[in-house]
Amino acid sequence: MKYDPLYNPYPSQRMTVYARKGMVATSQPLAAQAGLDMLKRGGNAVDAAVAAAACLTVVEPTSNGIGGDAFAIVWHQGRMYGLNASGPAPRALTVERVRQAGYDEMPEYGWLPVTVPGAPAAWAALSHRFGRLPLKEVLEPAACYAEEGYPLTPVLARFWQQAVETYRQVLHGEEFRHWFATFAPDEKAPRAGEMWSSPAHADTLREIGESDGESFYRGELAEQIHRFAQSFDAPLSKEDLADYQPEWVDPISVCYRGYDIWEMPPNGQGLVALMVLNILKGFSLGEKESIESYHRQVEAIKLAFADGRQTITDPRDMTISVEDLLSEAYTEKRRSLIGHNAIHPSPGQPLRGGTVYLAAADGEGNMVSFIQSNYMGFGSGLVVPETGISLHNRGHTFSLKGEDANCLAPGKRTYHTIMPGFVTRGGDAIGPFGVMGAFMQPQGHVQVILNSVDYYLNPQAALNAPRWQWMGGKKVAVEQDVPAHIVKGLLRRGHDIRIAPHSGRFGRGQIIWRDPVTGVLSGGTEPRTDGAIAVW
Repeated sequence: MKYDPLYNPYPSQRMTVYARKGMVATSQPLAAQAGLDMLKRGGNAVDAAVAAAACLTVVEPTSNGIGGDAFAIVWHQGRMYGLNASGPAPRALTVERVRQAGYDEMPEYGWLPVTVPGAPAAWAALSHRFGRLPLKEVLEPAACYAEEGYPLTPVLARFWQQAVETYRQVLHGEEFRHWFATFAPDEKAPRAGEMWSSPAHADTLREIGESDGESFYRGELAEQIHRFAQSFDAPLSKEDLADYQPEWVDPISVCYRGYDIWEMPPNGQGLVALMVLNILKGFSLGEKESIESYHRQVEAIKLAFADGRQTITDPRDMTISVEDLLSEAYTEKRRSLIGHNAIHPSPGQPLRGGTVYLAAADGEGNMVSFIQSNYMGFGSGLVVPETGISLHNRGHTFSLKGEDANCLAPGKRTYHTIMPGFVTRGGDAIGPFGVMGAFMQPQGHVQVILNSVDYYLNPQAALNAPRWQWMGGKKVAVEQDVPAHIVKGLLRRGHDIRIAPHSGRFGRGQIIWRDPVTGVLSGGTEPRTDGAIAVW
């Protein structure tokens, strides 16, 4: 990337970090350090990423857990690989069953939105194919933090408190008792600086490590999940777990101003970000803090989401191809709809979610873009007894309308919000990037790429920059430090602008870029959370 390493237009924020032998960027310092420890033990970027990912299930359970899904883009020895570790709906979960339970749309909590978790399978698959260290060793730092405890960081504590307050209002059945026992001991959320531990979580991580992930899907852990599900007549079964395998796929890309921007193919929503970049590359955006730049970005996001929310689902059920959606002819038709004033397309409404993103790189040129999630905060509100496994609620994104592409069906994978990103140029790896946060993610990816490519910001400045988020219709939320002339200009063009403080709604990102000539790594971490970069 071309940028001035000393230029930071937001001087109150942290600066870019540099290293040569290794770098791990995460939303939690302890997880970043766990990844770096693997590099110093002789592991590679994949070992570091898996260690950090497992550690994040312990030190940031407000956003992810062992019972969630994961995606990864791996650059290994000069080649790119994609891993889709999202799980399908249980075979006993049907539209009729959900409606018979009294719902007109997929619920947020309880057993019905629980799909087969893919995260443990992702750790095992990545470790087996690319790792140098035994999975048992890679997961041990996470297990130690779960067993011995750790003090909460400030942003983590705030989200934890919000989750406990919400769950007290919405979780009332016996099936939720174990969540409160695990995450609200003494009937309250732990505060910043207070210690929290989960010995059962530690036992589970060690079981996953010792069995290379098999126990979770075809062993004792699978039996425990099955027994818990059966005690509440839930759809998820041990057969669903036993049948699961993550899928190796080829990432998809567009060329944006000389850089190849890579995302995972559907059922992930990375396609939305690529459609936006395709539209925007036909414009000269002008200065960064210009009304025209903001306006065109927002309008392009609307058009891409209108297509994405109507078409993205399990690729076996998609009726429109990725190639058609990214074609120049179709892109030009969509681009032509962007005029002077705000338009009002009719996609699904964006939602908030809970996700962690991390990036890892070693001194040999291997790099990993990794993301995992319980979807909405802590997830379904279900914790498998005596395991610490917090189950996600990914199935909430399914539709119950038969005509919708993403309508629920047994064994189907839903539209997935989590999306790791990667950049290459001329066959060389530039590096991994990502911005977590449900439907903010494509918007965050686009803003980070524009900040880096169009406006030459270094990794940290690209993350420090004020963000916006399209919220549906003509409504756009902007951070409070977006310049006043931008806000006024967008209002004049018909946008419904809401000014909001820095918060989780604007996503949380990480970036690592590698200089192809020198091998020097430069990294940025999210100032809106407890982010950290560990370097060697």
